[in-house]
Amino acid sequence: MSEPDYVARNRELWTTTNAEYTGPAAARSWAREELTWGIFGTPEGEVGVLGDVAGLDVVELGCGTAYLSAWLARQGARPVGIDVTPAQLETARALQRETGIEFPLVEANAEEVPLPDATFDLAVSEYGASIWCDPYRWIPESYRLLRSGGRLVFLRGSQLLILCAVEEPDSTSETLQRPQRGMHRIEWSDGGVEFHLGLGELFAVLRESGFVVESLIELYAPEGAKTHEYYSYVTAEWASKWPVEELWVARKPA
Repeated sequence: MSEPDYVARNRELWTTTNAEYTGPAAARSWAREELTWGIFGTPEGEVGVLGDVAGLDVVELGCGTAYLSAWLARQGARPVGIDVTPAQLETARALQRETGIEFPLVEANAEEVPLPDATFDLAVSEYGASIWCDPYRWIPESYRLLRSGGRLVFLRGSQLLILCAVEEPDSTSETLQRPQRGMHRIEWSDGGVEFHLGLGELFAVLRESGFVVESLIELYAPEGAKTHEYYSYVTAEWASKWPVEELWVARKPA
């Protein structure tokens, strides 16, 4: 199949991001002992969406520098990282050599993964395929990759965050900036293309793909949180009042 236009655009964006920001920070992410979710670092121990991953075959869709896969490997899982950006994968490989934590890395679009059906027990995406790939394509693909009873866990920016996002200046308003009806593909001024469906539409895609939705957890900034140094487009004050992110958990029926 021909590559969608947004794949090349996002690859170019993440090649630049890897050189300017991601690469230097990747080692710190790989070194984290505790997995946290999202901008304000909600501990996995608090939300418990992954559970015991020891012995599980896991695919990370849109793995970037693969720090999540590295954490999974340290917990005894067998991860495979999928990403479309060679520069990101090369950073991941360099950290594999540095740390001795090894697992397969595959250069591919998470909408078309070159791996067999029913290969994995768990599919995960943290701001990877969950926002950079078309949900009408990557969600059915994740279903194909999972074994019966397998789970899909993904993190994305909340519906309200996207509805209130302002580009110039890069910030999040307390008023709506775009309509929810028809929300799908969003093209940003930096050249990146993201995909965001409203809650109802996303729920429908999951169900129509065959998943049973088990949980939707809305994440807020905890009390006393400070605005993130890099992800400053949403302040801790805003995120203490409205959900900044959503953690979804769905299962492929046995």
